This record gives sequence, C-alpha cells and structure tokens, in this order.
Amino acid sequence: MRRLELSPRLAAIAEQVPQGARLADVGTDHAYLPAWLLLAGRISGAVATDVREGPLQRGRETARLYKVEDRIVFRCCDGLAAVEPQEADTVVIAGMGGELMARIVERAPWTRGCTLLLQPMSAQEVLRQWLVTHGYCIQRETLVREGEKFYGILTATGGESPVDESRFELVRIQSTAGHVKPCGKQGGPPSKPKYYLMTDRGAVP
Repeated sequence: MRRLELSPRLAAIAEQVPQGARLADVGTDHAYLPAWLLLAGRISGAVATDVREGPLQRGRETARLYKVEDRIVFRCCDGLAAVEPQEADTVVIAGMGGELMARIVERAPWTRGCTLLLQPMSAQEVLRQWLVTHGYCIQRETLVREGEKFYGILTATGGESPVDESRFELVRIQSTAGHVKPCGKQGGPPSKPKYYLMTDRGAVP
C-alpha cells in the first residue's frame, strides 16, 4: 500500500486543522484530506460530503484502502445540509468558487462556532466581504504554490473582524513562470494597504 501524500494545497490546509478536531470536509472527492488527518492522528473523526455519489464512492475506496472507513461518515448532500452542528468543529471547503462557498456557509449559521478553512478557486473578494459582513472574522491567510499556480486559504471563525475591510484595496495577482506580480487596475492612494488575490495567469475570478 502506497503512502498517502497530500498535494501542497491540501497539505497547507491540513497544517491548520486543530489537533483533535471533528472535521467536516465539504466536496471531499477522494477523501484524501480526512484520511490523511486520521492516519496522522490529527482528528477524532470526519464527515465527508459531496453533491454526487461518484466522488463519495472514490472517497469510500480511499477510506477502505487506508483502513479508516469506520471513522469517516460519507453523506451525499449539498454543502453542509446533512451535517449536524455537534458533528463538526472544523469545516474545510476547498476547490470551489467563493460565491458558492458563501452560500454553503450561509445555510449553516452554526459554523460561527467552528474553525473554517476556505480555499476558493475564484471570487475570493466576494467570499471575504461576505464573511466579514455576516459575523465571521478572518484570522489568517495563507498563500501556497502548487505547480505554477498559487492558491489562497482563508482561516475564519465567528466574531467581529478587527480589521476595517473598507480600508483595503483588493489587488489581483497573476503567476507566470513561478513569479507573481500585481495585474489589472489597482487604483487608490499609494499608501492604502492591499489584499493580494491570486488568479491563474491574470484571469479575473
């Protein structure tokens, strides 16, 4: 049996999962993340969800292969619709658009009592603005490189944001040959702080 290894993107998310967490992995696909965390002794158990049975079946196969099938519950549902509040204190949503992530979290207000690890593929500014205007505080941001692309990870919890988001300018960044640079219209006074949003070769999310 080959050793289970995570991609740099998933590994960066795994690093931020609290020890002993009860995990909900939304859009789990192959269930690599919850399986790895269980093998590493980082979480006590996991609920893995997806809107399609195909990815859940692949996840079950991963769980059986690594003998953690008795510690991951697989559910076919939209986002967190079939997850009870007492089942999770840490929620991972990765590989989706920021607008979809915001809708998923909005339908599960109990997540204000959780640690959210969010890795949007697009519309990061939409997700950020939604979080800070709906009772969530962005505690940390992580940028990870995978191949020639860069991905941003937001760590959020319930609470008031200590930062006035209106003071920040959102500037997109493109990656080319392993380098990053601002792209698109920046505007604003030179001294205004910036949030740098990663895009794939300058594409606007």
